[in-house]
Amino acid sequence: MSDLDSQVPYWDAAAATKTFTHPLHLPWLDEIGRHAAILDYGCGYGRTMEELEQHGFDNLTGTDTSPGMIQRARHLHPTMRFAALDAPPISPYPDAGFDAVLLFAVLTCVPSDEAQHRLIAELNRILKPGGILCISDLLLQDDERNRSRYADRYGSHGVFETGDGAVCRHHSREWLSTLLTRFETVDTRTITVATMNGHESMGIQILARKPTAT
Repeated sequence: MSDLDSQVPYWDAAAATKTFTHPLHLPWLDEIGRHAAILDYGCGYGRTMEELEQHGFDNLTGTDTSPGMIQRARHLHPTMRFAALDAPPISPYPDAGFDAVLLFAVLTCVPSDEAQHRLIAELNRILKPGGILCISDLLLQDDERNRSRYADRYGSHGVFETGDGAVCRHHSREWLSTLLTRFETVDTRTITVATMNGHESMGIQILARKPTAT
């Protein structure tokens, strides 16, 4: 993964100040049961894992590219399992080790096409056949502020630099469908979400399933 796609120094600094707000849609997790092995990939400071625990899920693992985020997560949730990734998107987890993977506001932090494809391939590897992938991310916005900052200089439409120095990406529905060609899309929902810098944006949540046979 390139420096543009990891941006670890930015996220280490952001660990102390940013708040993430993508909502957890619990009905999508009902079928897997409260003892299912769940990985929160790009867990940040553990906000979503805390909510899962509050709803009775007891086999949770969180991982993130940012050691700063993991440090904050461990401080806030000392009894939970967290690990920093050494060589993202490759993880230390075995093939077919998880019943579900959450990917909340992660693709927006991975600007390039190639790196996004590699990430989805890795999540496909570690999911059990029939396992689910829950994605929550940001769509291309139609307001003037966002349209003016989308640029092709990073290689993909919808990539832009935030005012505080992060390079992020918003996505078309078509691109997200392309990323998930190895999965069966079960459901989608459109949401309104506050970004880490406090702007109201249109988001999308996708429930996808790894096929039981290839």
